[in-house]
Amino acid sequence: VQLQASGGGLVQAGGSLRLSCVASGRIFSSYVMGWFRQAPGKEREFVAAISSSGGATKYVDSVKGRFTISRDNAENTVYLQMNSLKPEDTAVYYCAFSPSGGRWPSNYDYWGQGTQVTVSS
Repeated sequence: VQLQASGGGLVQAGGSLRLSCVASGRIFSSYVMGWFRQAPGKEREFVAAISSSGGATKYVDSVKGRFTISRDNAENTVYLQMNSLKPEDTAVYYCAFSPSGGRWPSNYDYWGQGTQVTVSS
């Protein structure tokens, strides 16, 4: 299984970005998909997760109401729509697979390479 994340970039505070993560392999639709982020000098942080069917989502409190996770199982793709971005959202964002989900990175078996998001003030 390979994951390819894209869509990061430089944006001003208040702006928007949409991250995408395309997965290879036929097991995509059976897994929980998550987005994590890691800022310099900080631990990797859970951002959002979506169930295999797309019917259930979870978010870290700091992004609720601003970020939306979604998935298209026909395209093996998970998205993270990020609106009202803040400088504190600056980080490398990673997508990941998990058979069970949750907020802990150790629950996730496969990881993408990360995409940089930088929000200027």
